[in-house]
Amino acid sequence: MELKSRKIQQEDWDMLSDWWKGHNWPVPARDSLPENGSGGIIIEENKEPVIAGFIYQTNSKGCWLEYIISKPNYKKDRSHLIDKLVQIAEEAALLLGFKYMLFIGKSNGIRKSLKKHGWLEDSEPSYENMKKIN
Repeated sequence: MELKSRKIQQEDWDMLSDWWKGHNWPVPARDSLPENGSGGIIIEENKEPVIAGFIYQTNSKGCWLEYIISKPNYKKDRSHLIDKLVQIAEEAALLLGFKYMLFIGKSNGIRKSLKKHGWLEDSEPSYENMKKIN
């Protein structure tokens, strides 16, 4: 099994939309994602895209890893894919000059991987709020 990473391309949008729909999740507005839907990383297994995540850059030393999505009909354990995505996202963030990364989500698999990579987790639940303001 060969895992390789690459930058998300505009041409990946339809596939990523299908992945969100395949998990019965709402497709985020493209213009709400970094670089209009191409500001992130895709991990390919044997040249086939299997997981992706987006990196929101800020004007601070912190960035945000979000909207992690994987191929819905992937039949194997995804933990190695999540681990690789987290590793590559951390490396990319360092190259971009960031010192801190944030993730907000409910996925136990992602949370487990983040803990394995040394991420801290708040023990209190929080809520995500969003509003389109125009």
